[in-house]
Amino acid sequence: MAGLSTPKQKLSALVITYNEIGYIERCIESVSFADEILVVDSYSTDGTYEYLLNHPKVKVIQHPFKDFTAQKSYALKQATNDWILFLDADEVVGEKLQNEIVSTINDPKACEAYWFYRKFMFQDTQLNFSGWQTDKNHRLFRKSKAKFTDKKLVHETLEVDGKSCILRERLTHYCYKNYEDYKGKMLRYGQLKAKEAFYKEKQFNYLLLVFRPLWKFFNHYVIRLGFLDGKKGVIISYLNALSVLERYRELKRLEKKNELTYYLVMP
Repeated sequence: MAGLSTPKQKLSALVITYNEIGYIERCIESVSFADEILVVDSYSTDGTYEYLLNHPKVKVIQHPFKDFTAQKSYALKQATNDWILFLDADEVVGEKLQNEIVSTINDPKACEAYWFYRKFMFQDTQLNFSGWQTDKNHRLFRKSKAKFTDKKLVHETLEVDGKSCILRERLTHYCYKNYEDYKGKMLRYGQLKAKEAFYKEKQFNYLLLVFRPLWKFFNHYVIRLGFLDGKKGVIISYLNALSVLERYRELKRLEKKNELTYYLVMP
Protein backbone atom coordinates (compact mmCIF):
# COMPACT_ATOMS: atom_id res chain seq x y z
CA MET A 1 0.00 0.00 0.00
CA ALA A 2 1.19 3.51 -0.73
CA GLY A 3 2.25 5.60 2.23
CA LEU A 4 3.49 2.70 4.36
CA SER A 5 7.08 2.90 5.66
CA THR A 6 9.33 0.53 7.56
CA PRO A 7 8.79 0.89 11.33
CA LYS A 8 11.63 2.61 13.18
CA GLN A 9 13.97 0.12 14.86
CA LYS A 10 14.08 0.48 18.65
CA LEU A 11 17.38 0.70 20.54
CA SER A 12 18.32 -0.29 24.09
CA ALA A 13 21.37 1.46 25.59
CA LEU A 14 23.04 -0.66 28.30
CA VAL A 15 25.69 0.30 30.86
CA ILE A 16 27.17 -1.46 33.89
CA THR A 17 28.37 0.70 36.78
CA TYR A 18 30.25 0.75 40.05
CA ASN A 19 31.15 4.12 41.59
CA GLU A 20 30.99 6.08 38.33
CA ILE A 21 30.03 9.58 39.51
CA GLY A 22 31.94 12.05 37.34
CA TYR A 23 31.62 9.73 34.33
CA ILE A 24 28.09 8.36 34.23
CA GLU A 25 26.28 11.71 33.91
CA ARG A 26 27.93 12.48 30.56
CA CYS A 27 27.43 8.90 29.35
CA ILE A 28 23.69 8.87 30.12
CA GLU A 29 23.16 12.25 28.50
CA SER A 30 24.84 10.99 25.32
CA VAL A 31 22.47 8.00 24.97
CA SER A 32 19.25 9.93 25.65
CA PHE A 33 18.27 9.29 22.02
CA ALA A 34 17.83 5.54 22.78
CA ASP A 35 14.34 4.10 23.33
CA GLU A 36 15.49 2.37 26.53
CA ILE A 37 18.36 3.17 28.90
CA LEU A 38 19.11 0.29 31.25
CA VAL A 39 21.90 0.36 33.85
CA VAL A 40 23.04 -2.56 36.02
CA ASP A 41 24.82 -1.22 39.10
CA SER A 42 26.95 -3.40 41.39
CA TYR A 43 26.06 -1.59 44.62
CA SER A 44 27.87 1.73 44.16
CA THR A 45 28.71 3.72 47.29
CA ASP A 46 29.47 7.13 45.73
CA GLY A 47 25.95 8.22 44.76
CA THR A 48 25.91 6.58 41.31
CA TYR A 49 22.88 4.43 42.13
CA GLU A 50 20.94 7.35 43.62
CA TYR A 51 21.70 9.50 40.57
CA LEU A 52 20.44 6.77 38.24
CA LEU A 53 17.41 6.01 40.40
CA ASN A 54 16.30 9.64 40.15
CA HIS A 55 16.94 9.97 36.42
CA PRO A 56 13.60 10.01 34.55
CA LYS A 57 14.93 8.18 31.47
CA VAL A 58 16.89 5.44 33.23
CA LYS A 59 15.88 2.02 34.51
CA VAL A 60 18.48 0.90 37.06
CA ILE A 61 18.89 -2.58 38.56
CA GLN A 62 21.37 -3.55 41.29
CA HIS A 63 23.14 -6.87 40.82
CA PRO A 64 26.26 -8.33 42.52
CA PHE A 65 29.44 -8.11 40.44
CA LYS A 66 31.23 -11.38 39.69
CA ASP A 67 33.20 -10.35 36.60
CA PHE A 68 32.67 -8.12 33.57
CA THR A 69 31.41 -10.86 31.28
CA ALA A 70 28.85 -12.17 33.79
CA GLN A 71 27.61 -8.64 34.58
CA LYS A 72 27.25 -7.66 30.93
CA SER A 73 25.52 -10.94 30.09
CA TYR A 74 23.03 -10.28 32.92
CA ALA A 75 22.38 -6.74 31.64
CA LEU A 76 21.86 -8.04 28.11
CA LYS A 77 19.13 -10.40 29.31
CA GLN A 78 17.20 -7.46 30.81
CA ALA A 79 17.01 -5.47 27.55
CA THR A 80 13.64 -5.32 25.82
CA ASN A 81 14.84 -4.40 22.29
CA ASP A 82 16.85 -6.41 19.78
CA TRP A 83 19.26 -3.62 18.84
CA ILE A 84 21.73 -3.05 21.68
CA LEU A 85 24.17 -0.19 22.25
CA PHE A 86 26.46 -1.36 25.08
CA LEU A 87 28.70 1.32 26.58
CA ASP A 88 31.16 1.56 29.44
CA ALA A 89 30.27 4.26 31.96
CA ASP A 90 33.23 6.39 30.87
CA GLU A 91 32.25 6.39 27.19
CA VAL A 92 30.31 9.12 25.38
CA VAL A 93 28.40 9.02 22.08
CA GLY A 94 28.89 12.25 20.14
CA GLU A 95 26.13 13.79 18.03
CA LYS A 96 27.54 12.57 14.70
CA LEU A 97 27.87 9.04 16.07
CA GLN A 98 24.30 9.20 17.43
CA ASN A 99 23.04 10.03 13.94
CA GLU A 100 25.15 7.25 12.40
CA ILE A 101 23.80 4.70 14.90
CA VAL A 102 20.16 5.63 14.17
CA SER A 103 20.63 5.49 10.40
CA THR A 104 22.58 2.22 10.68
CA ILE A 105 19.99 0.25 12.67
CA ASN A 106 17.26 1.44 10.33
CA ASP A 107 19.14 0.30 7.26
CA PRO A 108 17.55 -2.91 5.86
CA LYS A 109 21.08 -4.05 4.89
CA ALA A 110 22.52 -3.55 8.41
CA CYS A 111 25.15 -5.99 9.66
CA GLU A 112 24.50 -8.05 12.80
CA ALA A 113 27.14 -6.18 14.82
CA TYR A 114 29.36 -3.10 14.58
CA TRP A 115 32.87 -2.29 15.76
CA PHE A 116 33.52 1.22 17.13
CA TYR A 117 36.93 2.83 17.01
CA ARG A 118 37.51 4.95 20.10
CA LYS A 119 39.00 8.36 20.81
CA PHE A 120 40.83 8.22 24.15
CA MET A 121 40.73 11.19 26.49
CA PHE A 122 43.34 11.89 29.19
CA GLN A 123 41.21 14.08 31.48
CA ASP A 124 39.99 16.57 28.85
CA THR A 125 42.74 16.26 26.25
CA GLN A 126 43.04 13.57 23.59
CA LEU A 127 45.58 10.75 23.66
CA ASN A 128 46.73 10.28 20.08
CA PHE A 129 49.11 7.35 20.57
CA SER A 130 50.21 5.23 23.59
CA GLY A 131 48.85 2.03 22.03
CA TRP A 132 45.24 3.12 21.69
CA GLN A 133 45.20 4.44 18.12
CA THR A 134 43.89 1.17 16.63
CA ASP A 135 41.67 0.11 19.54
CA LYS A 136 38.16 -0.99 18.59
CA ASN A 137 35.28 -2.76 20.34
CA HIS A 138 31.89 -4.22 19.52
CA ARG A 139 29.38 -1.74 20.93
CA LEU A 140 26.31 -2.00 18.65
CA PHE A 141 24.70 -5.35 17.84
CA ARG A 142 21.52 -7.39 17.59
CA LYS A 143 20.72 -9.21 20.83
CA SER A 144 19.30 -12.12 18.85
CA LYS A 145 22.60 -12.53 16.97
CA ALA A 146 25.26 -12.07 19.65
CA LYS A 147 26.38 -13.12 23.12
CA PHE A 148 29.34 -12.53 25.42
CA THR A 149 31.74 -15.47 25.51
CA ASP A 150 32.32 -16.95 28.97
CA LYS A 151 36.01 -17.52 28.18
CA LYS A 152 37.04 -14.03 29.34
CA LEU A 153 36.40 -12.28 32.66
CA VAL A 154 37.71 -8.87 31.57
CA HIS A 155 37.89 -7.20 28.14
CA GLU A 156 34.86 -9.32 27.38
CA THR A 157 34.44 -10.63 23.86
CA LEU A 158 31.27 -10.72 21.79
CA GLU A 159 30.48 -13.80 19.71
CA VAL A 160 28.47 -12.75 16.66
CA ASP A 161 26.29 -15.00 14.53
CA GLY A 162 26.65 -13.02 11.32
CA LYS A 163 28.65 -10.16 9.86
CA SER A 164 30.51 -7.45 11.81
CA CYS A 165 31.06 -4.03 10.21
CA ILE A 166 32.75 -0.82 11.40
CA LEU A 167 31.10 2.54 12.05
CA ARG A 168 32.81 5.64 10.67
CA GLU A 169 32.44 7.95 13.69
CA ARG A 170 34.48 7.32 16.84
CA LEU A 171 33.26 6.72 20.37
CA THR A 172 34.82 9.05 22.97
CA HIS A 173 36.40 7.21 25.90
CA TYR A 174 37.27 9.26 29.02
CA CYS A 175 39.73 6.65 30.20
CA TYR A 176 41.76 8.82 32.60
CA LYS A 177 40.07 10.94 35.28
CA ASN A 178 43.03 11.06 37.67
CA TYR A 179 46.06 8.96 38.59
CA GLU A 180 44.55 7.01 41.50
CA ASP A 181 41.34 6.25 39.61
CA TYR A 182 43.17 4.85 36.57
CA LYS A 183 45.66 2.98 38.77
CA GLY A 184 42.80 1.31 40.67
CA LYS A 185 41.13 0.36 37.40
CA MET A 186 44.34 -1.17 36.02
CA LEU A 187 44.96 -3.16 39.22
CA ARG A 188 41.41 -4.57 39.13
CA TYR A 189 41.85 -5.55 35.48
CA GLY A 190 45.12 -7.27 36.37
CA GLN A 191 43.48 -9.25 39.17
CA LEU A 192 40.64 -10.40 36.91
CA LYS A 193 43.08 -11.39 34.17
CA ALA A 194 44.93 -13.46 36.80
CA LYS A 195 41.71 -15.29 37.70
CA GLU A 196 41.10 -15.89 34.00
CA ALA A 197 44.61 -17.39 33.65
CA PHE A 198 44.19 -19.45 36.84
CA TYR A 199 40.93 -20.97 35.59
CA LYS A 200 42.72 -21.89 32.35
CA GLU A 201 45.42 -23.59 34.47
CA LYS A 202 48.18 -21.26 33.32
CA GLN A 203 51.06 -21.34 35.80
CA PHE A 204 52.98 -18.51 37.46
CA ASN A 205 56.44 -17.89 36.06
CA TYR A 206 59.07 -15.52 37.52
CA LEU A 207 60.49 -14.81 34.06
CA LEU A 208 57.08 -13.62 32.85
CA LEU A 209 56.64 -11.56 36.03
CA VAL A 210 59.71 -9.54 35.03
CA PHE A 211 59.56 -9.66 31.24
CA ARG A 212 55.87 -9.09 30.46
CA PRO A 213 55.46 -5.74 32.34
CA LEU A 214 58.70 -4.42 30.78
CA TRP A 215 57.52 -5.49 27.34
CA LYS A 216 54.10 -3.87 27.92
CA PHE A 217 55.72 -0.54 28.78
CA PHE A 218 58.15 -0.74 25.84
CA ASN A 219 55.36 -1.71 23.44
CA HIS A 220 53.04 1.15 24.45
CA TYR A 221 55.68 3.83 24.96
CA VAL A 222 58.11 3.08 22.12
CA ILE A 223 56.56 0.81 19.48
CA ARG A 224 53.04 2.30 19.78
CA LEU A 225 54.51 5.84 19.97
CA GLY A 226 53.46 6.74 23.52
CA PHE A 227 56.44 9.10 23.76
CA LEU A 228 54.64 11.38 21.30
CA ASP A 229 51.94 11.90 23.96
CA GLY A 230 54.57 13.40 26.30
CA LYS A 231 54.08 12.99 30.05
CA LYS A 232 50.61 11.51 29.44
CA GLY A 233 52.21 8.72 27.41
CA VAL A 234 54.62 7.89 30.25
CA ILE A 235 51.78 7.68 32.79
CA ILE A 236 49.50 5.55 30.61
CA SER A 237 52.31 3.19 29.55
CA TYR A 238 53.49 2.78 33.15
CA LEU A 239 50.02 2.05 34.54
CA ASN A 240 49.25 -0.43 31.76
CA ALA A 241 52.52 -2.20 32.61
CA LEU A 242 51.52 -2.13 36.29
CA SER A 243 48.31 -3.98 35.36
CA VAL A 244 50.38 -6.77 33.80
CA LEU A 245 52.63 -6.91 36.89
CA GLU A 246 49.56 -7.19 39.12
CA ARG A 247 48.25 -10.03 36.94
CA TYR A 248 51.30 -12.17 37.70
CA ARG A 249 51.41 -11.17 41.37
CA GLU A 250 47.76 -12.18 41.75
CA LEU A 251 48.32 -15.42 39.83
CA LYS A 252 51.09 -16.29 42.29
CA ARG A 253 48.76 -15.51 45.25
CA LEU A 254 45.99 -17.66 43.76
CA GLU A 255 48.36 -20.60 43.28
CA LYS A 256 49.65 -20.33 46.86
CA LYS A 257 46.08 -20.13 48.18
CA ASN A 258 45.14 -23.18 46.13
CA GLU A 259 48.15 -25.14 47.43
CA LEU A 260 47.32 -24.22 51.03
CA THR A 261 43.70 -25.32 50.57
CA TYR A 262 44.91 -28.60 49.06
CA TYR A 263 47.16 -29.40 52.02
CA LEU A 264 44.48 -28.43 54.55
CA VAL A 265 41.92 -30.80 53.06
CA MET A 266 44.30 -33.72 52.57
CA PRO A 267 43.46 -36.69 54.85
